[in-house]
Amino acid sequence: MSNSFFNIEMLPARQGDALWIEYGRGKIRRRILIDGGPIAAYSSLSGKLNELPEGDKRIELIVITHVDTDHIEGIIRQFAEKRLNWPILPKDIWFNGWRHLTKSDLLGGREGDFLSALISRRAFDEWNHAFDRKAVVVDPNKPLPVKILREGMQLTLLSPTPGKLEEMAAKWTKDVEKHGLDPGDLDSAWKQLVEKTKFHPEEGLLGGPKDFEEKLKNQLKTDQSDANGSSIAFLAEFDGKSCLFLADAHKDIICQSLEKLIPRGKKRLKVNAVKVSHHGSRANISEELMNLVDAEHFLISTNSAIYRHPNNPAIEAIIHWSLHKPILWFNYRTKQTSPWEVKKGDHGRSFSTRFPKEGESGIVVKL
Repeated sequence: MSNSFFNIEMLPARQGDALWIEYGRGKIRRRILIDGGPIAAYSSLSGKLNELPEGDKRIELIVITHVDTDHIEGIIRQFAEKRLNWPILPKDIWFNGWRHLTKSDLLGGREGDFLSALISRRAFDEWNHAFDRKAVVVDPNKPLPVKILREGMQLTLLSPTPGKLEEMAAKWTKDVEKHGLDPGDLDSAWKQLVEKTKFHPEEGLLGGPKDFEEKLKNQLKTDQSDANGSSIAFLAEFDGKSCLFLADAHKDIICQSLEKLIPRGKKRLKVNAVKVSHHGSRANISEELMNLVDAEHFLISTNSAIYRHPNNPAIEAIIHWSLHKPILWFNYRTKQTSPWEVKKGDHGRSFSTRFPKEGESGIVVKL
C-alpha cells in the first residue's frame, strides 16, 4: 500500500485564493503555495508559513497566478520582509511581471510592479527559474510545458497563452500610468511601495432535461477580464493523484489545453479534483469544460463577500454536467454556500458537500 500523500488546503483567504499544497511519501514532505489572498487575510497565510518547523522551511514552488488583489496582496506583504526574515525558502517563484508581458514573452497593474520590484530585489534568482526566467506561458502551437518538482510532482501548464498576456499588457500600462508610473519601472514602483503602509512589516519595508440545460447555458456568461485571462493554471500530478488548479483562468484557454491531454480514444481527462476557476463564477465554467473532465472533487475558495461567488448557475453546472456524483468543497460556510448542504441539484441530481468545522474556516482536501 502506497504511503504517498497529496493534500490541498484552501486557507481562509476571504474572497481570494491562498492554496497550500503538501505532497510526498512517508516522512518526506514537499510544499507548493499558490497565491496569498488579499491583505485582509494575510494573518492566515503568515500563520501557516510561521508554523514550518526549524530546519524545514523549503517550499518547492510559489505560484502567483495573476495580479488581482485577492490573489496577490498577501504575497506582496510577505515578500516585503527582508529576505533574512522570510519564514520560507522558495526554490522557484512563478509570476509573469511586465518584463514577461512584452513581445512574445509578455502580464496588470501597480500591484504587479510592486511584486516585480520585490522579487527582483529579494529573489531574482528564483524568478521563473523553471522557464529560464522567461514568461510562464503556453504556446498554442506546441506541446504543453511540463515541469517536474522534487519527489516527482509533475506540473503541466494550461494557461496563459501569449495572446492573453498581450491583452493584459494594455491593462497593465493603463493602470500603472494613472499612478504616475511607467510599466516595468521597478525603481519608481519600489518608492511607491515604501509609502504603501498596508504592505509594511512592523520594522518597515527596508528592514438536466433539455429545458433546464438551455436555461443553465443562458445563465453562464463569458469572463472578459484581462487579468483573469493571464492566470497561470496547471495540472498537478503526483503518484497517481491529480488536481486541476485553474486560478481565475478563462474557460476557452483551459478547454484548448485539456483537449491536448485527453488520452487517445477517451473523451475526458480523468483527474481526482478541480480547483474551480474564479471562485465559482458562472463566467468561467461551461458545458464544454465540464464535458472534458472526469473528476470527483470540486474545490471552491471564497467567503462570498464580493460578487456573490460562488454563483448558483456555476454550482448547478458542476452538478448537472459531472460524469459522476460530485463532491463540492467550500472553505467557508456562508449564506451563499451553506444552502448547498441541503439543496438538491437540478431535478434531484445527486451530489455531496464538505464544509469547515462549525465556527471555523479553511479546509483540507486529502486526495
